[in-house]
Amino acid sequence: MNGPGRDGLRIVRLANFVTPASGGLRTALDELGRRYLAAGHEPVLIVPGAAPGDVHTGQGRVITLPGPVLPGSGGYRVLVNRARLRGLLEELQPDRLEVSDRTTLRWTGEWARRARVPAVMVSHETADGVLRTWGVPPAAAGRAADRLNTLSAHAYARIVCTTEWAEREFVRTGVRNVVRAPLGVDLERFRPGLRSTALRTRHLRGQDVLLLLGSRLSVEKRPGRALDALAALRHTGVRAALVVAGDGPLRAELERRARAERLPAEFLGHVRDRVRLARLQASADLCLAPGPAETFGLSALEALACGTPVVASAASALPEVIGPAGLAAADTGRAFAAALRELLDRPEEERRATARARAAHFGCDRSAAAFLAAHDVPQRHGALEVRP
Repeated sequence: MNGPGRDGLRIVRLANFVTPASGGLRTALDELGRRYLAAGHEPVLIVPGAAPGDVHTGQGRVITLPGPVLPGSGGYRVLVNRARLRGLLEELQPDRLEVSDRTTLRWTGEWARRARVPAVMVSHETADGVLRTWGVPPAAAGRAADRLNTLSAHAYARIVCTTEWAEREFVRTGVRNVVRAPLGVDLERFRPGLRSTALRTRHLRGQDVLLLLGSRLSVEKRPGRALDALAALRHTGVRAALVVAGDGPLRAELERRARAERLPAEFLGHVRDRVRLARLQASADLCLAPGPAETFGLSALEALACGTPVVASAASALPEVIGPAGLAAADTGRAFAAALRELLDRPEEERRATARARAAHFGCDRSAAAFLAAHDVPQRHGALEVRP
């Protein structure tokens, strides 16, 4: 469908569950869009919002369609007006379609097939993992996830998973059109040199060890585990303080708990300034990633790029991502505290160098090249390429 005057491809991307204060998904979409532009393509992102919008940004054109807030989600909106979205897709005439939602937007796979547009669905979370975190019994969650994933695989030409861990729930049902493409981190924006003694001292407030939780404060992210770990670590004699960068429906409850238990935890809310966030990540001693259903964990990768090791849920995909630059822990406060102590026992210079070296395997250019390969987009000489 390349139109007159268009050398690259128009890659239309659809995403739900994106808010002005959302983290990993919004960041991933932004970085991929910028790299698609750099590779000579025309990215167009369509997301839900409170009001319609159409702007040109550093990640390409961003179109906002009005969408209702999902009850109980803490502000997430969804695209529900199929007629409006279908009309927009027909107007845009995409060369490729990239969908970051497997529920309310799955119908777009059938639209793409009829329009003869190659389409991929990006799996940003495991279906059974999310269902389990919301209290669905494991067996029932597995059955529902298998059905959902089979339908998704039939609807799209390809399913893109960011880790082998995320790929497993598709492979177990016999799905064959799965490809892997990691997310990436901006290694220039997130770097160890941003470490600030003044910022560190400000947030330590007289303590010795600075912990960081960078996460949306919602049930599937298990942010309460960070308070569990802080309490358990302090019980062993480590004078630790916690900074929480993120917002969400559980924030008030977590703040009340921290006050009641007299835990030195500071809640910053959503940190919109990416430079400020990077300085905070670089200034922390250790980062916590307690979400058991994470399929990648971009915030944790940003911390690694800043030289800060990560303790992650052993039930998630993060152990695959962080490698030797952190530790996996069972989903209890004591287990997280033990892993934190083990990392603190390592020489600081060594653990920070290992973290940065691990992040270097996940640059944004490599990520974008892998996503473009999933779209069967030819790589021009001198353009982005996947490195072994």
